[in-house]
Amino acid sequence: MKAIKGQFISQTDIGKVRVVNEDRAISLVNPEGDVLLAVCDGLGGHNKGDYASQLATNILADEFRKISKFYGYISIRLFLSRVMKMMNKEIFTTAENNQIYQDMGSTIVLALLHKSKIYIAYAGDSRAYGLKGKVFSQLSEDQSYVDYLYKTGQIKKEEMSISSDRHKLMNALGIYPTISYSLMIVKNDFDSILLCSDGLYNNMNDRQIADILLTNERLEQKVDTLIAVANSNGGSDNMAISLWEKIKND
Repeated sequence: MKAIKGQFISQTDIGKVRVVNEDRAISLVNPEGDVLLAVCDGLGGHNKGDYASQLATNILADEFRKISKFYGYISIRLFLSRVMKMMNKEIFTTAENNQIYQDMGSTIVLALLHKSKIYIAYAGDSRAYGLKGKVFSQLSEDQSYVDYLYKTGQIKKEEMSISSDRHKLMNALGIYPTISYSLMIVKNDFDSILLCSDGLYNNMNDRQIADILLTNERLEQKVDTLIAVANSNGGSDNMAISLWEKIKND
């Protein structure tokens, strides 16, 4: 295996309110040292959301393991397009054909670190963040109704977190017969890449998250601390985290 330019970890937590954990997180590496991170937040309640998010992560992991090497931009675009369609079709078809799973779906955010680039694909409101130096920024855009209301000037930013529409999504895996997802490609000059579900960022602000990522703790301890703080702030939802960090002095 070629050298991996960083370390990574994935973890989920049920939170303090929910009785079922519908969130999933994975982190994988291929023989070329490409790293795949992903977070899924299931929709639809018990027997639905957890099954949808598990379907998505299983398909994504299986398809990634089949590819020993990416040959650049085109092969990665083809892989992402194919796997997004596969995940969407499996969730949508299962929901249509089995009453138990009716109306299930899942958000997804994934990051594929390949050489000098990071490919970030997402549908829904699970987020991708980047830390560069002390600058912490959201890379993805929430595909949610409150984000739409804010961008169109119908509500103010401070109203987003208390809006009765804050849980309504504009997009997710499995809710439509075909998938529409966003893809962005950024230069891999970040110190950390964090993917998370809304259970984390709804219970912590950006400054709190950044301060934890900036500590000298081990990667596992940083994730444990993120979850602990979110739970101490209410733990109102499940949490999923996939965190990649550049090895210092690498």
